Amino acid sequence: MLFNSYGFIFMFLPITLLIYFQIGKHGYHQIAIAWLVASSLFFYGWWNPSYLILICLSILFNYTIGLLLSSIKIQNLLLKRKILLIFGLNLNILLLGYYKYFNFFINNINCLVNVDFNFQTIILPIGISFFTFTQIAYLVDVYKANTREYNFLNYCLFVTFYPHLLAGPILHHKEILPQFTKRTISKLDYENLAVGLTIFFIGLFKKTLIADGVSASVQEVFYAAGHRAAGLTFIEAWVGILFYTMQIYFDFSGYCDMAIGISRMFGIKLPLNFNSPYKAANIIEFWRCWHITLSRFLRDYLYIPLGGSHKGKVKRYINLMITMILGGLWHGAGWNFILWGLLHGLYLVINHVWRALRDRLGHNQSNSNWLGRRLSQGITFIAVVAAWVFFRADNLNDAINILRGMSGMNGVALPSPYLGYLNHIGGLGKYLSTHGWIFNTHFTLCFYGLKDVLKLFIMFLIIWLLPNTQEFMIKYKPAFETYSNVRMPSVISLRHRFSIKWVYALSILAFIAIIYTSNTGVFLYFNF
Repeated sequence: MLFNSYGFIFMFLPITLLIYFQIGKHGYHQIAIAWLVASSLFFYGWWNPSYLILICLSILFNYTIGLLLSSIKIQNLLLKRKILLIFGLNLNILLLGYYKYFNFFINNINCLVNVDFNFQTIILPIGISFFTFTQIAYLVDVYKANTREYNFLNYCLFVTFYPHLLAGPILHHKEILPQFTKRTISKLDYENLAVGLTIFFIGLFKKTLIADGVSASVQEVFYAAGHRAAGLTFIEAWVGILFYTMQIYFDFSGYCDMAIGISRMFGIKLPLNFNSPYKAANIIEFWRCWHITLSRFLRDYLYIPLGGSHKGKVKRYINLMITMILGGLWHGAGWNFILWGLLHGLYLVINHVWRALRDRLGHNQSNSNWLGRRLSQGITFIAVVAAWVFFRADNLNDAINILRGMSGMNGVALPSPYLGYLNHIGGLGKYLSTHGWIFNTHFTLCFYGLKDVLKLFIMFLIIWLLPNTQEFMIKYKPAFETYSNVRMPSVISLRHRFSIKWVYALSILAFIAIIYTSNTGVFLYFNF
């Protein structure tokens, strides 16, 4: 069951809300929580009922380990607590490793030693990365005495709450569990309902009209990268990767909006997970705004335990590289994801070296002028786009083919009038031809004309000029306090206030989004 499906919008969501508030109306708060747990398990089991056993066993195991860790407080039992924590963490990691990386490991062994081990293909349970990371963080914080004991029912909802379960955000206990204890959340609040519906339909619009609207073009280009002998031309490669850059942005942004919107309807605030990352002026800012909760998890539970920045610059850069490579591997079991993480690790190292150099020269980052920031944003955006090639490509060969096309090595397909025009500009066409650029006057993929350029132009305007959903709804504080300290103010100031004109406008937006819902697919982050 998808957020962007008729069954969810017209059946599952209304029924769960109606029963939830009816129970809460009569003061049965814990029963209302139990109903949310049951509906969340039903939602998860819709994909594959057999995996309900997996998530239930995971919850029972981690809650038991948490209870034991919190009960062993005598100093001379510190070693036993540490052993218990290591046992709990290792079992979680082994579970994730088996389902997510076993096939990848076997395939690489077969290639390295030229053997053919045949095992049944393991199907990756949806959401396993998110509910595993959530519980790993919980165990570590129980061990450090950073959290108190919670009842089992609230813990079950913390792990299974369906708006976040399949693609995040990665929840932190101190943000969510205290909310479940408030009896007011199960009472109907019309503002929460209106705010939640508004954010949900904004996200649905992003997903159905924008992200899914370019998915066919993306698929065509990346398919051609692996199956066309001549390779992709310059325009094909760039338009294809720019379309993917927009697709994953609006797909993930749309999911984050819908998750926050659904939660708000139930009176619960999720943490902000997406904050206009393409407005970032450097790669550090990008990772404070893209998948914020994953960045926080990697920082708090991997980078800092490795030593962070406290053991010298060289060790800091090594820690950054390790963190980002493992972050790339978290997204998928493939060498392309490892290279994607490696690239972002290199970007971060370069960014920190550059900052240190600027500080030494007395150039403060905050004093950058308008033109300097725009230039920094452009460089950061191009770096992110180049890394997306590895993230999206099916394998390394396809990624290399796309990068070759982006460099112009496979030719630039232009209609005859444009080619003639280039030759009249100081012989530019002739100059480029003699320096490795091959021009031809035919298109083997769909023609990227004015319509596609217009699509990209509109998407760029939305990303860089319009406020994001959190800015638009800022009056109503839609999300939990964010750990992102970067603010990307929009050029156009637009804030939502409930009024007749906004009701009409958002009703039209919701109607359009629902009409296009029948042609949508799964969210991209469901695969991770």
